[in-house]
Amino acid sequence: MIIVRAPLRMSFVGGGTDLRDFYHMSPGRVISTAIDQYVYVAVNRTPLMKRISVRYSLGEVVDHPRELKNDRVREALLDLGIEHSIEIGTFSHLPGHTGLGSSSAFSVALMKGLHAALGKNIDKHGIAEAACRLEIDLVGDPIGKQDQYAAALGGFNVLEFRPDESVVVDPVMLDYQRRREFENHLLLFFSGIHRKAASVLTEQKANTVRNRETLQAMADSVFEFKDRLMEGDFEGLGLMLQSAWERKKLLSSHVSNSAINGLYEAGISAGAWGGKILGAGGGGCLLLLAPPERQKTIRDTLKKRAAELALHDFQELPVRFAHSGVEVMVNSDHSRMMA
Repeated sequence: MIIVRAPLRMSFVGGGTDLRDFYHMSPGRVISTAIDQYVYVAVNRTPLMKRISVRYSLGEVVDHPRELKNDRVREALLDLGIEHSIEIGTFSHLPGHTGLGSSSAFSVALMKGLHAALGKNIDKHGIAEAACRLEIDLVGDPIGKQDQYAAALGGFNVLEFRPDESVVVDPVMLDYQRRREFENHLLLFFSGIHRKAASVLTEQKANTVRNRETLQAMADSVFEFKDRLMEGDFEGLGLMLQSAWERKKLLSSHVSNSAINGLYEAGISAGAWGGKILGAGGGGCLLLLAPPERQKTIRDTLKKRAAELALHDFQELPVRFAHSGVEVMVNSDHSRMMA
């Protein structure tokens, strides 16, 4: 039995510039951090059971991976040549489609677990690229590369995506006090609206050339965000998040909606300096940056507004940064399976 975990992530500015359509024209950049919410994947060899069993929100038992409905597991097994005698299960601290990169965290943990089962020791950069290849090239999702790198590497990083497909990682070296101060100025709420990133990103990809100037400004803002963070200018960071949100809404008509706008405006009116919807948009999690003395008022205001909008699953989520990336938590599989 092999058990792997990979963290979810929270991105601040630059999201959307990690798509191939943009970074092939000009380097994309994102500043993000892993958080202490995880996706777990268990991989178990079953020599006496030749079939393939996969358990997630559904359960599947098939004779060959090509019969699987789960596209990530199907394509990973086919690509690695694993055709039988394996069980795969997954569970997560948070549900999918929240804008925290859970789908890519699953792909990262899956690829790490399958490579471990094959006796292959691949470093974190290699696992990030393997997950990117799985999701973008094999499955064909219209997504970028930031989530896979955030889940694989962990920590707080500036990621630069270059036209030659290389990714440059610049760790943000926050000391403990500054990191805790930043965490204490952040509020994270699940809006209660689930959405799939593909529905937003497909339109964004189609509009890349038209939106190039906006995307370039988003990529360039990463440098200023890092500088303000190192200085502890939290109010300035909040205003930058607000600007980033306004830019993000220009990329696709599906980024926001009346419910999201209602929550965001309620948070700002209650005293938040700024914020954004995490992930592609259209739902998921709302991140706000606010002075600690205003946070109770913001919580109460948002809870009331969510009730008015009939967002019954709305709730606050605790947020703490995570240093570690993808990790093998258990490996009791001493003999390796053959592909």
